[in-house]
Amino acid sequence: MSIFRRGKGRWYWMDDQVNGVRYRLPLKDSAGQKIKNWQEALRREREIVTDIQTGKLGSVGPISRQTFNAAADAYIEKRHLHKAENTYLTDKERSKRLRHFFGETSLRRITPEMVVRYQAGRKAGGVSGRTINLEVGLLRRILKDHQQWARLTGRVGMLNEAPKPARVLTPEEKAKLLEVAAIRESWQVVRCATVLALNTTMRGCELRGLRWKDVDLFERTLTIRRLTTKTDAGARVIPLNRDALLALSELRGRADKLGSTAPEHYVFPACMNGKVQPDKPMKTWDTTWLRITKKAGLSGFRFHDLRHHAITELAEKGLSDQTIMIIAGHVSREMLEHYSHIRLDAKRRALESLETPLSTLDSVPQAAQVGRLN
Repeated sequence: MSIFRRGKGRWYWMDDQVNGVRYRLPLKDSAGQKIKNWQEALRREREIVTDIQTGKLGSVGPISRQTFNAAADAYIEKRHLHKAENTYLTDKERSKRLRHFFGETSLRRITPEMVVRYQAGRKAGGVSGRTINLEVGLLRRILKDHQQWARLTGRVGMLNEAPKPARVLTPEEKAKLLEVAAIRESWQVVRCATVLALNTTMRGCELRGLRWKDVDLFERTLTIRRLTTKTDAGARVIPLNRDALLALSELRGRADKLGSTAPEHYVFPACMNGKVQPDKPMKTWDTTWLRITKKAGLSGFRFHDLRHHAITELAEKGLSDQTIMIIAGHVSREMLEHYSHIRLDAKRRALESLETPLSTLDSVPQAAQVGRLN
């Protein structure tokens, strides 16, 4: 190991060979200031060598010199080999903001401070903590795949997630939403997706990943394949009620006209430049959804809220957690607790409907009132 000063410079550098790789680096303290003291420089050199040997500084060489954009491309394409199409599309969409910020920065120059600035900038833009954490999670996986995350470990924290409360429609709002969605022929696909979400509890990504081989109109069932679900627990067969069956029959008629009814074809196929591509799933219907909800007076109501609404209706009918999960797939513990309260409230309303007009606190015998208060 050796430390030195360059020319007439006042700051120390290290020039070491570790595991066959040469490291010629300026020595800096914890505040990022270049070191002038020889003993401090020697101590810092030893720390760096230890970090290199334990992998905390990450890999060096061509891998570390890659730009973030190149590394993101490589990681997302590799992951595509083992993940569903919707996961691939989600990764590409989620990487857009990361690319805008990190772009042509080489991996070895991405620091914890840069990540914190990214988080702060996104938060200042009104983005939720949950969304930012998902983006940083993708950044972590990309850097980890290129052996660069170890040096950031413990120095980048995730933000607190204040979950946005899912909204439940009133009967009038639900009717209005479906009425507005039926106004335009061009909204047919999103209207059918809305009906399916309301009657199957399916997520948007599950709907877009649905293929005709997954639909059995005769047995009135559809199958959510494990590859397209959030977790293994999400693989499930869903019976179709009348509304869901009618929506799928309508989509089947549309597919017949488009010539996209092969088993491998998507129920919600992509469309590029006016040409349907049945072997690719639709990427998004956000624009149409925003127009429908705005016209229905439901601005801010998310498509994913349809799933929450459907599960809420099931809970109000008294279905158990197990039955809900058989139908809806993975549901978080927090949401199961929420639905448990909904069931209790529904039972309370049902029992209150049995009350007579005299069933008030004033009419309860005095002894019973005392017992209740005690």
